[in-house]
Amino acid sequence: MYQADVEIYADTSNYAVMRHPGRNFPGALIQGDSLSILCKSADAVRRELDRGDLEEALGELEDLRELLWGRLEHYRAVLEDHQFQLPFNAGLEPDPPLEEYEDDDAE
Repeated sequence: MYQADVEIYADTSNYAVMRHPGRNFPGALIQGDSLSILCKSADAVRRELDRGDLEEALGELEDLRELLWGRLEHYRAVLEDHQFQLPFNAGLEPDPPLEEYEDDDAE
C-alpha cells in the first residue's frame, strides 16, 4: 500500500469521482459492495438466459443497464460541473433507450 494525493470532485456515497495523479481524466470509484451488486445483476441476466426465460432476462438486463447508466450520468454531470471535457462522446445515450416502467404503486 502507498498513499498519494487524489483530486476528489464528488464524494457522494457510492458515487465518488476522483482523479489519480498522472491521469488526464477523473475516474468513478465503485465500492466493493456496489461492485458486487453489479456482478450479481449480470449473473441474474445469465441465469435467466440459461433457463431460457428471455422476458425475465430482459428485465434483469434493464436493471443492470439502469445501474450502469445512472453511474455514467452522475460521472458526466460531475465532470461538466468542473469544466472537464468528457473522455467519451458527449451525446452518448443508452441504445436502445432505457425501459420506462409504470409505477404500479402510484395508483
